[in-house]
Amino acid sequence: MKNRNLLGTLQLFLAAFIWGSAFVAQSKGMDYVGPFTFLSVRFFIGGFVLLPVILIRNRVKKHKSAYPSENTGSFRYLMVGGIFCGIILCLAAAFQQYGLLYTSVGNAGFITTLYVIFVPLCSLLFRNLPGANIWLSVIIATLGLYLLCMTDRIRLSFGDTLMLICALCYTAHILAVDRVSQKTDPIKLSCIQFFTVGVISAIPALIFETCTLQSIAGAWLPILYAGVLSSGVAFTLQVVAQKHTEPTIAAITMSFESVFAVLSGCVILADIPTNREIWGCIVMFFAIILAQLPQKWFKLKKV
Repeated sequence: MKNRNLLGTLQLFLAAFIWGSAFVAQSKGMDYVGPFTFLSVRFFIGGFVLLPVILIRNRVKKHKSAYPSENTGSFRYLMVGGIFCGIILCLAAAFQQYGLLYTSVGNAGFITTLYVIFVPLCSLLFRNLPGANIWLSVIIATLGLYLLCMTDRIRLSFGDTLMLICALCYTAHILAVDRVSQKTDPIKLSCIQFFTVGVISAIPALIFETCTLQSIAGAWLPILYAGVLSSGVAFTLQVVAQKHTEPTIAAITMSFESVFAVLSGCVILADIPTNREIWGCIVMFFAIILAQLPQKWFKLKKV
């Protein structure tokens, strides 16, 4: 079990790296297409990328019928769970995209990753009590995110409010994936949620945005990068990893996306991080390490 938990954390760490490095691709893609067009095409690509993976896995399972099969749950549960997770993911992505039009990138990054606080608080509703080291990691991670992202004070403007709703949606998505992934095939679940986001995003894209094949072709590289890696790979890693990872630890690990965004900006755009951002990265890294330590180390010994 411990090895599975560690593997899940490493998978989430890789997902955070992909999301952080995809920030440049997402920003460049907006130069050619609208936000809903970008979201729709990106997640459709992510869904289609997983289809051959699902077919190959099904064939492998047939050849290995002698081995006990996984409890993947009913088809109905899989469909309902995938669509539900997709709706929440679509809401989170949409609020984040439009919130960026009305607030600074620093505010957006900090408020969005407040799910690192909301997830353990919501977990209390399910009587899942995180250990002392987890709560300490949450506090330290929040401090690190503040140092990393904030360049302006939060005034709860319209854009900040949209980002706060986005953070709540991502909180709901993390908790929903944690519940649904336990009883379903994670790859199929991920595929269904991708197509759900693609279909829902296509509706406002066709109504409110000018969507042409020429504009999509102009953004082919950012869309392909975000579709294959950020959606197809990273979100699937999240679903797979959360089978064996507590929601709070998952939230702490995924919030490391902000660190990788800064580092990718430094490498790709030659944007040198400030001393404050460097300290933010160090504090975030310490929070990740602290969350992985055994909880028994933080229990008081009885005298």
